[in-house]
Amino acid sequence: MKTKLIILVTITAAIITLFLFIDMGGYWGYILTRRLNKILAIILTGSSIGVSTIIFQTITNNKILTPNIIGLDSLYMLIQTVVVFTFGANTLTMMNSNIHFLISVGLMLVFSALLYTFLFKREGQNIYYLLLVGLILGTLFSSISSFMQILIDPNEFLVVRDSMFASFNNVNTQLLLISSVSVVLIGLYFLRFIKYLDVLSLGKEQAINLGVSYDPVVKRLLMIIAVLVSISTALVGPITFLGLLVANITYHFMGTYQHKHLFAGSIFISIISLIGAQMLVERVFHFSTSVSVIINLVGGLYFLYLLLKESK
Repeated sequence: MKTKLIILVTITAAIITLFLFIDMGGYWGYILTRRLNKILAIILTGSSIGVSTIIFQTITNNKILTPNIIGLDSLYMLIQTVVVFTFGANTLTMMNSNIHFLISVGLMLVFSALLYTFLFKREGQNIYYLLLVGLILGTLFSSISSFMQILIDPNEFLVVRDSMFASFNNVNTQLLLISSVSVVLIGLYFLRFIKYLDVLSLGKEQAINLGVSYDPVVKRLLMIIAVLVSISTALVGPITFLGLLVANITYHFMGTYQHKHLFAGSIFISIISLIGAQMLVERVFHFSTSVSVIINLVGGLYFLYLLLKESK
């Protein structure tokens, strides 16, 4: 296991070094600062999505589901669309980035809290009931967003469209500090729950028989997932298939049930994937596409592969 982690650390360090110093030109200070900001945003986003997906798949005992099914991505797009539809595109572009970030994260967390409260209001409620409700609400949010986007001015729609795709090209440095602090704090809080995940992977009944207070633990883990997904989405935008892709590659590569190793592997594989996609955007496609398009293409194909594999 240590050998596999060393391999991932080595590849991650190599690709970060390559990304930072390739084609530096004569503006070392400016270029290096911008690239370091991108690297920090990639580390925060990749870590949040990778860890949250593995937690979610452990709780649901399903390796093709991701936290996106709850509808947080759709809610994020609805928030951006409502702001532009109601107040105009200038409001969204001129709004203080920290306020915009806090509003987006706050609304997504409120939605998650209400959803989880509704789920755990009754004893013995099935986790798949949450997924069904989240899927329905996510579809509703997407439909409302699409309807509003049809009605708004085409020029204002361009502002909304920029929010549809994750991008690391113009990361707001003001958000990196608050995002870093938030991820570190939620990570420290999460450390106390890692010990439960190996047991939760056995299933609800087995976990309860082994002494896990299932509902309280799962509720807190779901809130941790909501915080991580909300932060990553509000920071760079939605990346639908990154979690699915990274989590399943991690399972195959690490080959263990121990979550402490799975989390470490998912973080490094997320960083490698995002930096690789960003280098393709910059070096091959010359900024004509975005990271989320590449990740979603590869992740979507991998999702179809998993479905066909399971059907056999």
